[in-house]
Amino acid sequence: MNEEAAAATQRHRRSSTGGGMVGWGGPAPRGRLLTGRRRRAGPRTGEAGPAEGRPSGGGGGSAVMPARRSRPRRASARALARASRAEAAWREFAASFTRIGMVPPAEPGLVAVEAAEGTAVLLLEPRQKKEESNFTPEHAVLASVGIVKCSPDRGLQVSESMCLALEELIQACCAEDEGVPVVLVCGPKNTGKSTFNRYLINLLLNRLPVVEYMECDIGQTEFTPPGCVSLSSVTEPVLGPPFTHQQMPSKMVYYGQTSCEQDTERYLDVVKYVFSYYKKEVPLIINTMGWVKGEGLLLLIDIIRLLSPSHIVQMDMCDWKVMPPLTSEHIHFSAGLHTKGKQQSKCKQLGVGSMESWKCPEGEDVSAPQHKLLYVHPEFPRAGVAGEVRVHSSILRDMSILGYLGHLQSPDIGAVLPLHSLVPYQVPFNAVALRVIHTDVAPSNIMYAVNASWVGLCCIPEEVRCQSEGPVLLTQTPICDCLGFGIVRGVDMEKKLYHILTPVPPANLRLVNCLLLGNIAIPNCVLVGQQGIEGEIPYVTSDYNYSIMGSGKLRKKKQHLKRRFECDYP
Repeated sequence: MNEEAAAATQRHRRSSTGGGMVGWGGPAPRGRLLTGRRRRAGPRTGEAGPAEGRPSGGGGGSAVMPARRSRPRRASARALARASRAEAAWREFAASFTRIGMVPPAEPGLVAVEAAEGTAVLLLEPRQKKEESNFTPEHAVLASVGIVKCSPDRGLQVSESMCLALEELIQACCAEDEGVPVVLVCGPKNTGKSTFNRYLINLLLNRLPVVEYMECDIGQTEFTPPGCVSLSSVTEPVLGPPFTHQQMPSKMVYYGQTSCEQDTERYLDVVKYVFSYYKKEVPLIINTMGWVKGEGLLLLIDIIRLLSPSHIVQMDMCDWKVMPPLTSEHIHFSAGLHTKGKQQSKCKQLGVGSMESWKCPEGEDVSAPQHKLLYVHPEFPRAGVAGEVRVHSSILRDMSILGYLGHLQSPDIGAVLPLHSLVPYQVPFNAVALRVIHTDVAPSNIMYAVNASWVGLCCIPEEVRCQSEGPVLLTQTPICDCLGFGIVRGVDMEKKLYHILTPVPPANLRLVNCLLLGNIAIPNCVLVGQQGIEGEIPYVTSDYNYSIMGSGKLRKKKQHLKRRFECDYP
């Protein structure tokens, strides 16, 4: 028996010194295993080693061998549980993209990383080549917020002209001997203007504490719900689509529509009002609309004359079929939609007077802004084709509204409460003025239009005149500050109260004295997708006579929603 025990002890010693993980958890699993701390090759803390604190003779063999056989089974069970949690986390991560209508990233490899708090699941690229598996702490930080590495054909494709433009803009913004740059980005739809702006903002934030951003594209806003012209101070990197970083800008005006074709004069007045609050202390990036054909190009010329940018980034295809190069000479001599070129205005004045009597007509800006023109030619697939965007603009607008309404929910992790379960504010009729922006509504029908609508909570300088009966109606649309948005959940005609749901803080609500109703609709999922509603849903119908005059736009919208959301809204 002593000889057998001695032989068993020798075998145990050889196995303990031959491999670091043997005796602790069995052989190391295949693939990459990244750990937050390095394990020792010996036994657990507080346990004796194979040659210390254990008998080496007598019955020592029977006490050592069973323990060595059982530990690999426990380690194998832990590895299986860790892999199961990793696969479940990946499925939930991919499903979150699918739920919001986005394409999930390609399925990556799953690596369990043991940290001090527990096991964290990191999403990395597929492990095909071992030499490409470099892991840094930055990868862990990015993976914690859902940012993963992807294949080159799915990532950001930067052209050479884009790199040159970014390099020159960064150099101009960081130069101390020159004035603060004002960068205006323009171009047709689906040429990458928003992506360029985000990339430029992030690069500048690596060198500057803050960057100003002016949003002039009322159909595709970056930091606010749609229909707004705003001026925002950006201090944090912009890493996602607009609905992921909704924030309150320093100045905002609610235009009330996603297109300015019906009232371009008011649009220019709104742009001028917001731009007047720019203090010219930090660089400013101006985003413009993708409407650059016909009157849209003329309106863009008016905006350039109005804002006088130092740099213009023109994004277009190499053939220049959509818009001509916006050089300083072209802006100086070409007629805009509401302004005229210098030669045209001068000739008009010379017809009635001499050269000395010529003056710039009031309301016209015929100065010759000198700017640096930078060309950027996008090279990503489907560039410049408006109908080939990956996500439709209306879906992004709905997501921005939903992202804004998300501030109504509690910051604590838990179930999302339906909007009809939240307590609204009660606002008296005589405390706020009311105005419908996009159309004329008879006073007798205005409450039908306001109920269950998306409204801008604004502040007008004039005092609201109280009326004994009915709401206070404005005859003209004011250009005023917008402090936020809300949903008119109900109208109490007996008590003369509006019931409004809004995430605006109470301190700012005390300044609100005007409600502006525009042509921005509440997303359909808010009306038909909430839980807890029994019976017929109010303000929702599928039986409508589209032969009624003026209902053509509603029919077009309904067909579009049916095509896009037929799986979500049966």
